[in-house]
Amino acid sequence: MLKKLLAALFLAFVVGAAIVSLGKQPEPLAEGSESAQLLASYRYSVVREDLRLEDDSRPTQTNKGFGGADTRILDASYWYPVNDQGEVPAGKYPLVVYSHGFTSARHSGKHLGKFLASHGYIVIAADFPLTKRNAPGGPKLKDVVNQPADVSFLIDRVIVWSQDEGHVLSGHLDENRIGVTGISLGGMTTVLVSYHPTSRDPRIKAAASIAGPSSSFSETFYENADIPFLMLAADTDALVPYEVHALPVLDRVQRSSLVTIAGGTHLGFAGHTGLLRWLENSDSIACYSIMDNIDTEEEPWHDLLGTPEQGVLYEDVPLPCEKMPLPTGMNPLRQRMSTALTVYSFFESHFNQNPEKRRYFDHFLHEVMPKEIPEVFVARRNSLEPQTPLD
Repeated sequence: MLKKLLAALFLAFVVGAAIVSLGKQPEPLAEGSESAQLLASYRYSVVREDLRLEDDSRPTQTNKGFGGADTRILDASYWYPVNDQGEVPAGKYPLVVYSHGFTSARHSGKHLGKFLASHGYIVIAADFPLTKRNAPGGPKLKDVVNQPADVSFLIDRVIVWSQDEGHVLSGHLDENRIGVTGISLGGMTTVLVSYHPTSRDPRIKAAASIAGPSSSFSETFYENADIPFLMLAADTDALVPYEVHALPVLDRVQRSSLVTIAGGTHLGFAGHTGLLRWLENSDSIACYSIMDNIDTEEEPWHDLLGTPEQGVLYEDVPLPCEKMPLPTGMNPLRQRMSTALTVYSFFESHFNQNPEKRRYFDHFLHEVMPKEIPEVFVARRNSLEPQTPLD
C-alpha cells in the first residue's frame, strides 16, 4: 500500500513539474523571420564554470546584524564557447559582464550568458555581496555604489585568466571589446561603472541597461564617457516606472537607443520564468519582495551617487509598485526572446569585427526586429521617427 502511495505521489510530482516547465508556452516568433532564425542560431557549444572569487582590496560594509568583512566575496559563473572537441576555438573574444538585480542572483542572467557565449562571447556574472537575495543582514539597496568596483574586479579576473597559460581562456580575451549589461539594480550598476566620473571603468566600450533605474542621472552625468548605450525597458514595468527611468534616456545620452517592450514586465527580463508564466503579472511577486527590503525612510540617497555638479539629479525618485492594480503582463518566455535578441544584436553592432556584420546587426536592431515583433518598439537618439508606445 505504501509503495502504491509513493508511486502515486511521484507520478503527481512528475506531472506537476511537466506542467510547470512545459505548459503555458508563448506565441512563437513568426516562422521564417530573421528574428526567429537569429534566436535559433548558434555557432558554438557553451561551457559554464562556477567559482568563488575574493577581492581582498576592499571591505564589505556592516549591514544590520552583519558585522562586515575585510574582503568582498563574489560567487561567480562564467560562460565561454567551445567547439566539437570541447576546446575554445582559436581567436580572441569580447567580454560581457552581467549584473543582477536587487534581491536576486547571477543566475537571473544565465539565459543571456548562454546565448552570448554560443555566439562567441565570454560572459561573467557574480552574486554581489550585499544586494543578493541571501545577503548577510538582508539585501542592502545602497550597496549598489560599491558594485561598479565589483564589475571592474571581474574584468580584472578575466584579463588575468587570459594571460595565464594554464587557464582555459588563455589568449582568448579581446581587451578592446569589453561590454557590460545588467537588469534592474544591475542596470544601475551598468550605468555607474560606465559613466560615473570617479567609478567608471574606461575599459568598457558599450553598455546595455535592462530596466535599470536612471532617473537620477542627467545629461551632464553621461558626458563622462563616449560609448554606445542601450536602454531595454517595458512600458508597464511595475518596479522601475518607464516614463521616468527609460523614456528620458534619448534626451540625456548622446549615443543611445531605447528598446521598449509593450506590455512587458520587470521580471520578464530575468531568466527565472518557470512559475512566472502562470501569473497574470509576474511583477506581483517582485513588488512584495522588493518593498519588503527597501527602507522607504532612507529614500532617496542621492549623495551616495554623486553631486549635482557631477550630473546627479537631487529629485524625488518614485518608489516601485505605486501603480496598482497591475495590468495583465505578457508571457515572460515571449519577453525573454526579445531580450536575448536585443542584447545580442546591440553588442554585435559594435563588437563584431566584420564591418558589414556590424551594419547588419545595427539594421536588425533598429529596423528589422521592431517590424517582425509587434510588441517591440525601437528609437534612436536624433532619429527622425522615434517609435515608442507612448507616441
